[in-house]
Amino acid sequence: MEAEDMDSPPPRRICGNCNRPSPVCLCDSLPAQPISTETQIIILHHPHEAQHKLSTTPILTKCLANSTAIISRRLKPGLSPLLDQSPPAVYLFPPTKSSPSVNVSQLRRPDRDAPLVLIAFDATWKHAREMVRASEGFLSKFATRVCLDVDENASGGSIYDSELILRKEPFGGCVSTMEAVARALRVLEPNGLEIETKLIRVLRDMVALQAGYLKPVKPRPKLLKKGKEKEKEKEEEQSDPIQT
Repeated sequence: MEAEDMDSPPPRRICGNCNRPSPVCLCDSLPAQPISTETQIIILHHPHEAQHKLSTTPILTKCLANSTAIISRRLKPGLSPLLDQSPPAVYLFPPTKSSPSVNVSQLRRPDRDAPLVLIAFDATWKHAREMVRASEGFLSKFATRVCLDVDENASGGSIYDSELILRKEPFGGCVSTMEAVARALRVLEPNGLEIETKLIRVLRDMVALQAGYLKPVKPRPKLLKKGKEKEKEKEEEQSDPIQT
């Protein structure tokens, strides 16, 4: 046992500020001071996602002063003192036939002076749908469902897909939680473009750091039918120079 303990690798050092392993520490990328927003941001963090090392929620809450993460499978009374007050709020999720969404850029706010609460769900798409369905009974009393202006037919709308295949999105137009909040704040905040730019810069740095520790993925060879395979072999024989 003593020999095994001596051979075991030392535990990874974790940064006490960004809570990430030292080799991928993001402290140099984080804002010197958390970004202030008029909007209050609440992220419902699925328990499984909270354990995922590539979740963007911990970094997002480090970047935004008025943000809170709640680890739970649904929103209900007693989880958030702020939401228990039934404030003007919106929650981000794509529309369905039974639950339409208002585009966030077309959102009409009767009282622009009242602080708005932005609610996002951080989970896999399957879990996020379950979380939204479980939370809507509570949210329907004071919150409006909103969506981002995206083209779902586009391929790879997320930094995860376009710059680093860390986590494959289910269809074009999907984005990470951090991207979704950044794009929503671009519309909701007076200096929204500046806030979005800062958040996306941090996310790009996180993605770039993780890329250095990924093993290259070999592309899967395409399987050819027997007929096509013979045709390919014949073409290769015809195109090869005669060896003498």
